[in-house]
Amino acid sequence: MSTRGQHERGEAPARRTRDGRESREAAPQSTRSRTAASKDQQSNNGSTAGGAASPPLTGTTAASGRHRPRSRGDVDRVREKRLVEQVTTTKITTQRVKTPVKDEERERPRSFSKATGGAAANGARAPPPPVPWNPEATLIAPTTAPLASRISIPPLASSMPPSKRPPPLDQMTLELQEAAILEDLLYVFMGYEGQYIRYREDYNPNVEINRLTGPQFKVLPGLDPSLRDLTDETLKMATYYGAVDAFVEVHSREEYGAVNHALCAAIRKLLKEYLALIAQLEYQFITSPGFTLHIVHLHIQPTLQTMAVLHALAHEMLLRNTMLGDLEDSLDDFDDVDDILESLREGGDIVGSGKPKICKGGAVLGLLTHQLTSRAGDPQARGLLTMLLRESSRPYMAMLNEWLHHGGIRDPHSEFLVKEQKSIGRARLEEDYTDEYWEKRYTMREGDVPPQLEGVKEKVLLAGKYLNVVRECGGVDVSKEVQDVPKTFDDARFLENVNAAYAHANESLLQLLLTTHALPARLRSLKHYFFLNRSDFFTYFLDLGQAELQKPARNVNVNKLQSLLELALRQPGSVAASDPFKEDVKVVMNDITLTKWLMRVVNVSGLVDESSGALDDKPRAGSEKELDSYTGYHALEFDYIVPFPLSLVISRKTILRYQLLFRYLLQLRYLEMKLSIAWQSQNAVYPWKRRSRYPTVESSKRRAYTLRARMLVFIQQLMYFCTSEVIEPNWERMQLRIEKVTTVDELMQHHVDFLDTCLKECMLTNAKLLKLHAKLTHTCEYFSGFTPDLTRYLGQADPELLHPSERNGNGADMTRLKKLTDHLYQYEGHFSRHLKILLESLNYYAATETVVFLELCARLQTAWGDGDGQAMLPA
Repeated sequence: MSTRGQHERGEAPARRTRDGRESREAAPQSTRSRTAASKDQQSNNGSTAGGAASPPLTGTTAASGRHRPRSRGDVDRVREKRLVEQVTTTKITTQRVKTPVKDEERERPRSFSKATGGAAANGARAPPPPVPWNPEATLIAPTTAPLASRISIPPLASSMPPSKRPPPLDQMTLELQEAAILEDLLYVFMGYEGQYIRYREDYNPNVEINRLTGPQFKVLPGLDPSLRDLTDETLKMATYYGAVDAFVEVHSREEYGAVNHALCAAIRKLLKEYLALIAQLEYQFITSPGFTLHIVHLHIQPTLQTMAVLHALAHEMLLRNTMLGDLEDSLDDFDDVDDILESLREGGDIVGSGKPKICKGGAVLGLLTHQLTSRAGDPQARGLLTMLLRESSRPYMAMLNEWLHHGGIRDPHSEFLVKEQKSIGRARLEEDYTDEYWEKRYTMREGDVPPQLEGVKEKVLLAGKYLNVVRECGGVDVSKEVQDVPKTFDDARFLENVNAAYAHANESLLQLLLTTHALPARLRSLKHYFFLNRSDFFTYFLDLGQAELQKPARNVNVNKLQSLLELALRQPGSVAASDPFKEDVKVVMNDITLTKWLMRVVNVSGLVDESSGALDDKPRAGSEKELDSYTGYHALEFDYIVPFPLSLVISRKTILRYQLLFRYLLQLRYLEMKLSIAWQSQNAVYPWKRRSRYPTVESSKRRAYTLRARMLVFIQQLMYFCTSEVIEPNWERMQLRIEKVTTVDELMQHHVDFLDTCLKECMLTNAKLLKLHAKLTHTCEYFSGFTPDLTRYLGQADPELLHPSERNGNGADMTRLKKLTDHLYQYEGHFSRHLKILLESLNYYAATETVVFLELCARLQTAWGDGDGQAMLPA
């Protein structure tokens, strides 16, 4: 008879005793084959000697829910075996009766004597029948993990009735103890309790945290110390297996993402190999008489190391998921606020509310990489973690290839390094175009980037962006069909794949922008309208709208100005008449002064302290005088409608830069026009054309002529410098760079650099230069408006200068002449003083910031006057 058949019939395996004979009598019954039902126990009770109950079946088999059907022959053999065991236990009981009984042993319960059949020897009253104990296995509710166990957890062995408990270990020989422990270990290795190896009191398998930390086992007292040490060492593997098995069951749920699912699938393959090892150990236990606990300890060492690595990895991931700690310690680790807002925009519920952030996607791959690096000196651990990283990266690489080669995101679990905001779509760009589509539609999950992609993450982001823009807005699918792409991170073609996809996407979008959507023509159109290049249409527009633009900005009719602009643009012979984009130019009125707007830009950029305040010349709410002086000329600006995808390059931020430069040039143009009108008015009226017989009056007239000329030279030289020395050279350099660009980002950067350079060299990004410039321009504007008053003062000081029809017969009024002279001194002093400070500042900034200011200094010297300008200052 084979020992395997003995094991299946419930017989103990034959073992060699010290005298060389085989003995099975007192061997514990195998719990893997002991599955008789309660009715079998009742039918066997009558077959024992003297009517005593047969030794009860242990509760481990019933608790674990493993019942195996028996044949009729198996039942008969079990009865014969139990008769032999009953005789043995009866002899033991008889020996105990002959030995002196201690007081404490007399008080011991009689349950043990019932189990051994010694209760009826002296005709004592029979104990009450045991309470039936029939644990049943039930199905639990399914979870989102498809392969998770749905069998209920068996009841604890500590809850078994005393009548079903096994004999104590201290009553067995060393060989029988080892056999019992070996049999228990085969179950404990699979996470179940044995007869003598049970869960600790503080472990509850119904609590998920306890299962994830791993079951803690204890051996019942009475085991030999040498066997206990080996048993404790081998029990570590059971703890590791229980923790890893629970980890796989939990992290296979849907919310943990595809990378976690792939990792759990790879671990599950290792657990199958682990169970195959347990089956081999069971076979050795059944067939080999020399199979000992020491042999088990040696055989499980490689597997023990593997399970230790898996347990350490699982424990680290559980810590990342805050599943082993207090939730209050991870209140700052919630899901991204953008995901919550995105869900609300789509009409859903708040995603991730009250739940900590889950470690998934790139964070899992990063953790595996970190573990692989830290265990690089262990060949076994390195090979294991390399395999896990390779298998876990497969779904991530599938998402990466879809993004790189098709511009799409298939990320139902939000674990890819690129995050998509679906609420920001192309439809919103038709109403209010902005670069938000480019900046915020696709963003990077900074904390979830795998280390393998850290160096090329920008290329990964841009490659998919480019393809997506071309597909959505270009109407052409330029997805690159790639048959053989790397599927794991350890593929040698991994980086080559990213670089090739990035180059292909760049080429596709550049072709779309430069050729299909005619970006260079758009930029030339912007130059005509915003930089007043070949601006014959603009002069005509200012002439047509002069009456409207002289009104306060709040009273200007924008629709009327828009009609006048369209009329000027369609004027035959104008450069704008042949422009296909002239319909995109719109007139708007800005209620903020240019200086105030520029100061806001400088403050936001951190170039000046906000505590220094803004200029005092900006209009304030409630100041009617200042609001009235803020005319349409000051508030006028152009807007430009740019279709997508050209708005990626000509974005709202770049349009704002164009508008700032346009308003600055318009301000200079307006001042030049006012000073020219002042010169024309001086040449048209009698007081300025006739020569006075008073030298002081002639001197005042010359001072006014000179000051007006200096101001006009200042404005004209400033305008010439901004257009010819700043904008035009930088424009040419930008055109050359655009012809050589290889990526869309280079194109966008060159465009922004061009505008930023123009703003800087036009003195619009420096707070001190802005203030000086504002004071000088306001002085010029006020003086040009003071020309009619000068004419009146001259006529009152010397009536002979007036037209004969205007003379009233009064003589010269020297008080008026004194007042005229004082006003001129104030304007001269103010203009000369601030011009001198501006020249000194430009010399300083030419040495520290940009050398272009030296050219401006040389040109503005012509407006400084004779010598150092001191002759112009009042005495």
